[in-house]
Amino acid sequence: MILQALVGYYRRISLERSFGVAPRGFEVKEIPFIITISKEGQFLGIDDTRDNAGKKGARKYVVPKSVKKSVNIAANLLWGTPAYVFGMPKPDETKAPEKLTQRAEKQRQSFISKIRETFSEPVTDRGVAAVLHFLEGSERNKVFGHPLWPEIQETGANLSFKVMGENILACQSDAVAMAIDSANQEAIGGRLQPCLVMGELDVPSRLHAPIRGVRGAQSSGANIVSFNLNAFNSYGKEQGYNAPVGAKAEHAYTTALNLLLAKDSRQRIQVGDATTVFWAEQAHKMEEWFADFFGELPADQSEQDNEAVRTLFLAPRMGAPPLEDDYTRFFVLGLAPNASRIAVRFWYEGTVGEVARNIKQHFNDCSIVHGPKERDYLSIFRLLVSTAQLGKAENIQPLLAGEMMKSILNGTPYPATLLSSAIRRIRAEQSKNDANGKPLQNVTYPRACLIKGVLVRNARYYDTGEKEVGMSLDRENANAGYLLGRLFAVLEKAQERANPGINATIRDRYYGAASSTPLTAFPHLLKLKNHHISKLESRGEAVNLEKQIGEIMAGVKDFPALLNLQDQGKFAIGYYHQREEFFKKRDARDGEEDHE
Repeated sequence: MILQALVGYYRRISLERSFGVAPRGFEVKEIPFIITISKEGQFLGIDDTRDNAGKKGARKYVVPKSVKKSVNIAANLLWGTPAYVFGMPKPDETKAPEKLTQRAEKQRQSFISKIRETFSEPVTDRGVAAVLHFLEGSERNKVFGHPLWPEIQETGANLSFKVMGENILACQSDAVAMAIDSANQEAIGGRLQPCLVMGELDVPSRLHAPIRGVRGAQSSGANIVSFNLNAFNSYGKEQGYNAPVGAKAEHAYTTALNLLLAKDSRQRIQVGDATTVFWAEQAHKMEEWFADFFGELPADQSEQDNEAVRTLFLAPRMGAPPLEDDYTRFFVLGLAPNASRIAVRFWYEGTVGEVARNIKQHFNDCSIVHGPKERDYLSIFRLLVSTAQLGKAENIQPLLAGEMMKSILNGTPYPATLLSSAIRRIRAEQSKNDANGKPLQNVTYPRACLIKGVLVRNARYYDTGEKEVGMSLDRENANAGYLLGRLFAVLEKAQERANPGINATIRDRYYGAASSTPLTAFPHLLKLKNHHISKLESRGEAVNLEKQIGEIMAGVKDFPALLNLQDQGKFAIGYYHQREEFFKKRDARDGEEDHE
């Protein structure tokens, strides 16, 4: 299904954009430096195709498909690195210079042999003939005196050739295309088999083109379909012949996937360790919006300016047809590195309407009261990184991101480890301080979003009959965990009011015990409460706190010895709701004072 969908996408983009989609036997490749020669093979100069600013990106060209390389020497046709084109290796301090030079000379010979083997004598194409004259004569030595040469050799960047007066590279001529096509025809020679992807007779590809752009995978590319050990083979077949994918399908799916994974692709996002690409069966705005739903908004862009969110939530109000009624097929593919291959983390196939409906449900499930500076809809990255140690992306659990994305797209319960990860991080950070020594909030807005989302979705999906956790403080919620979380927040508030500016509160020592084994913590906390409230100068405030504690305690029959994971989540939400209520009252009070 995945390869069929990718082949379909290749057909679509081949019709939509003629430039940038490589035909069979070719691929799109960045070529940073172009060597310009005359028709007689004389060196004229070097063109730098990189951008002028950072010199990070280079112009892309359609060039003959690269050959598979590991430790072997195998040259590409009419383009390659300085080692292959000129026999000049990239400096490497870990290897002996003599060995590098010897290998580079073999690579250069291979490069010339590749051209000679592809084009029969005499070479009639003027561009190819000029390249051969240049490489086999003394003109090539002039390159080493060019100002750009030290940088070319240092970086090992790809090179190709252009003949003066021509609009295309030498490797893009009709003669090159015919030679490659002829080679493909010869390869067919009676070995036709039904293609598992397209269902038609085609010559199966023994080796598939590498897929580049998956974070963490080899920079030279990795494969989805590969058989590199005898244990994977069957019926005496080798490598790609074990799962015959025809050459046409192989070219189509690898080209489409490499385009989706390209650096400048708008159809790629990173979800944890899963590099995720998405596309529709026909051009659709969802291809532009999908990244906005799950990616981070630019700092200078408000949610009101986010077209994707506005369309998702406000389309009916603006008179536009709701996205939920759109039946265009939509595909999402999550890929992750696995040794020298690529593993499929998740695969989703549905309609634009289903995707929109499930994303909207996800946002609603995770929605919770928050401060005025926080965004209403958090990206999946911000949610996941809140469960990671030190708040670093590399510490997100490897499988968690893919599982969460899959549950969002399918509308199923979030992964079970999500709740435990959030609670474990809350407990681990119950006594953390920031760089200025001030205590950090452990039940943060993103963690509260996650926990609330897990609880709400589980209750709905499994129809537990329990009262759902709400957006904001719910005084009618009688769940023991929720009530104890609220109580803990009020007790902490009493301590803070009794000791203004205190650096450490009961949360630093007791949050973990109070949220998991309340019977061991709350009797002691209630004794401390009496001490804290007695210190309050304002009797009215003391009475209000006692009143709040009394209201909450009225719903607590006794302190349970243990709270299960679900109730620990409700404890966190109760604590968060109650604290937000305090902030809300303080903001309202500050507003009234300002008004006066």
